[in-house]
Amino acid sequence: MASTNISKAYASSGTRTKWTWSFWLKRGTITNGDQVVSTCHLDNSNQDVVRFGASDDKLDWWSYQAGSYSNGGRLQTNRVFRDCNGWYHIVLRWDSSNSTAGDRMKMWINGVEETSFATDTNPTSGRESLFNFGNNSQTWKIGSGNDTQYFDGSLSHIHFCDNQLYQASDFGSFDSTTGEWKINTTPSVSYGTNGFFILKNGNSLTDESPNSNNWSSGNGTLTKTEDCPSNVFCTLNPINSRYISIIQGNNTASGGNNGSDYSYIASTLAANSGKFYWEVKAADLAEIDQVGVARAQSSFANVSTGHGLQGTPYGGKGCQFSNGNKVGDDAQSSYMGGFSTDDIMMIALDLDNNKITFGRNGQWANGSGGADQTYANSTAAFTNLTAGEYYMPAHAMRGYGGNTGISRYNFGNGYFATVAISSAGTNASNNGIFEYDVPTGFTALSTKGLNL
Repeated sequence: MASTNISKAYASSGTRTKWTWSFWLKRGTITNGDQVVSTCHLDNSNQDVVRFGASDDKLDWWSYQAGSYSNGGRLQTNRVFRDCNGWYHIVLRWDSSNSTAGDRMKMWINGVEETSFATDTNPTSGRESLFNFGNNSQTWKIGSGNDTQYFDGSLSHIHFCDNQLYQASDFGSFDSTTGEWKINTTPSVSYGTNGFFILKNGNSLTDESPNSNNWSSGNGTLTKTEDCPSNVFCTLNPINSRYISIIQGNNTASGGNNGSDYSYIASTLAANSGKFYWEVKAADLAEIDQVGVARAQSSFANVSTGHGLQGTPYGGKGCQFSNGNKVGDDAQSSYMGGFSTDDIMMIALDLDNNKITFGRNGQWANGSGGADQTYANSTAAFTNLTAGEYYMPAHAMRGYGGNTGISRYNFGNGYFATVAISSAGTNASNNGIFEYDVPTGFTALSTKGLNL
C-alpha cells in the first residue's frame, strides 16, 4: 500500500467484547519506519493498532486506552517478520469476557497459534476494544496509522466477524501433501452486524459478506496485483540488494548513483528448469543498466566492486539498456541496439534449453543488431547457461556523475509501477498479465508457474 489506505466509519458499534479478524499480507520494505497494518484512532490516548515495529519487525497488536496498555491489552511477538516473498495469514481474536485471562487476546500466524510474546498484557474482563467502535466521526483505517506510518506491502482476503469467535482453521488449512498453509477462499463464517469481507478479488472494496459494509479508498489509489496467497509472484528482493531502492510492491528499482561502482539487486524466486517470461520498462536510464539473470546463490548485499551482471562470480547473463549489448561471461558485445526512456525490454529465460533471449517493444532480437523478429525466429543472447543451475532475475546499475536509473518490472502483475499495461498480450498459460505476447511454452515466474 505504501502511501495508500482504506477506511470506514460505522454509525453504531458492533460487539466490542467479541470478534475475529482474519487477513493475508505480504510485506514490501522492512526498514521504512513503523508500518501500521490497521488502526482505530480516537485520540493519542485511545487507539487500537496492529503494526510491524521499525526497530524489530515484530508483530504488535494493542488496545491502548486511557493512556495505558493495562487498560486495554497488548500482544507483541518475540519472532520477527522479514520475509518479503511469502504471504502471512494472520488471525486476531478478541474475547474479553472469557473467564481465562490468557485467552482474551489470541493470535494465529499461518495456521499456528502464537504463544511466545515479548509483551503479553491481557484485557480486563469485559473490556471493550476500539476496533468495531461506532461513531461517525471516528474512522477505522487499514493500511496506515492516522494517515501516517503506512504499511508497505499487499493485503488480501480481509474478514472481520463481529460477535463471532473463530480460529485460523476456519479460514485456511494445511496441504496434506506439502504441509503448507493455504487459503480457504470461501470460508463458512458469519459476520454479525459490522462484519465484512473485502479484497477478495483484486482491489475491490465492496463487501462480499451479506452486510454491504463497503469500505472506501482513503489516500491514494489501490493497485490490483496478481500476486496472492495462492500464487506468489517473483518480485525484487530487498534483502539481496546493494544501493538499490525498491518501491511499489518491490517491482520498481532505482539506484546506480555510486560513481564507478555498481548497484545490484536480485529477485525472490529462482528456477533450474522451465520457461519464464517477464518485462522491464526503462523509466529513467542510468549510465549503465543491465537486466537479466544471475546464479541463485549470488549475494549482492556486500559486493564492493564488480563488472555488473557480466562478472563471472555471478554467472550473469543480461542485456544493457543504454546500447543493447549483451553482457555475460565477463564480456559484452553487440546484440540489438539501445533503448530509449519508456521502452520495454522483454526477457525469455529458457532453462530447459539453457538459453536467454531479449526483445524490445514486442519484437525479438534478430542477431544482426536489431529487434524485428518473432520469438520463433529470434536469436538468443546466450545459449550456455549451466544445465541444472538455479537462476534468478537480477539487475545491475551504474551511473557516472550521480545519474540514477529507474526500472519498472512486470513479473506478471499487469502493471509497471501503478500504471496498468496498455493492452494485454496473449498468454496461453493464463498465469500473469503482460504488455506483449508471451512466447509459446513460457509463463510467469511465480509459484504456480514453477509447478506448471
